[in-house]
Amino acid sequence: MKKFSSFLSEAKLSQASMQAKKMGLRPDGHGGWYNAQGEFVAKTVGGELKFYNQGQKPGEKDTPAQGRQAQSQQQPVPVRRAEQEPQQQTGPEDGESEALTLVFGKFNPPSKAHQKFLNFAKTVSSNTDLKIYPSRSQDPKMNPLDPDTKIKYMKKMFPDYADNIINDENAVSIFDVLTGAEKDGYTEIQIVVSPDRVSEFRSLSTKYNGDLYNFNDITVIPAGDKEMDTDSDTETAKLRKAAMDDNFDSFKTKIPSTLGLKDTQRLFNLVKKNISEESKLWEIAPKLDYKNLRENYIDGNIFNKDIIVENLNTGLRGKVIRRGTNYLICTTESDIMFKSWITDVVEKKAYTDISGVVASKREIGTPSYTAYTMDMSDVKKIRNFINKYKAKK
Repeated sequence: MKKFSSFLSEAKLSQASMQAKKMGLRPDGHGGWYNAQGEFVAKTVGGELKFYNQGQKPGEKDTPAQGRQAQSQQQPVPVRRAEQEPQQQTGPEDGESEALTLVFGKFNPPSKAHQKFLNFAKTVSSNTDLKIYPSRSQDPKMNPLDPDTKIKYMKKMFPDYADNIINDENAVSIFDVLTGAEKDGYTEIQIVVSPDRVSEFRSLSTKYNGDLYNFNDITVIPAGDKEMDTDSDTETAKLRKAAMDDNFDSFKTKIPSTLGLKDTQRLFNLVKKNISEESKLWEIAPKLDYKNLRENYIDGNIFNKDIIVENLNTGLRGKVIRRGTNYLICTTESDIMFKSWITDVVEKKAYTDISGVVASKREIGTPSYTAYTMDMSDVKKIRNFINKYKAKK
């Protein structure tokens, strides 16, 4: 009779195999998995899939499929031919894959380290669609670039992914992205995130599956290892610090050469201009000055109870209902509860930037409700039209 541990082991292996097959990967017979291009991209380790960059070999016995040379780790698979007209992905058409691999991140400003992140996402996307959603956050501290400007520079930095980068003003939070994906016809989702955010995204995305949206499967995949996450987060923080310090020489070393020197200078000037002159290092780059961040938190200078904050990883905004040692428990306007580390949030004046007022002040008949509806539907033009043709007494 098999031991119970044997059944658990077999179940984990089966789950890894099912995940690999859903991604369109082919087995090599000894735990390795290849994509449709014949590249080694993953291996079953401890019952879970461990992913590798294109052409990267986990060991001497693991080699790419015969007849195909391994590509450089830094070389992404081209999204489309350069001579073709750019066209953003929409949803699956008849006969196409109904699976979507997505990335939701700050990219503020985008950096050289993000290239590695996107390359990894492309590798694990295999034969699924890949969509990259830069967050819509903007503030004079941790998000100096507005979404349109940020996306414009991202497409220049990462030309191989220009068609995959989505500029959707409605994609404010990860929930907005997921509900939009369901409307586009996708039935299975892969979310690629930094390793230390796997539990956060997995908990949120799966908890509300069947409520806010309906997918057959949601998988959250860590992007590489801890080193990759540190490179991405810290490098972006150092870019903001370099701009604050007026240090262009440091700034340009963290920007990919695909952007060009003139555009790099323009990006530097924009980041520098949009960062508040009164900001401190712990405000614009909390991971570079965690000591002062936590001291201000303990002293009650920031993130107090009933303050509205935004989680910069998920885009969720909520009111602080509990202050932990180094984390916050918050609830959104729709009573969705989420947890955030103090390094991952910024204070906001309202639940949404669209209305500028909280729900309690959007009551019908109030001046604030009038302003809200005018902002939401461009009623100023309609109002002017009504006033113009109103009967004169």
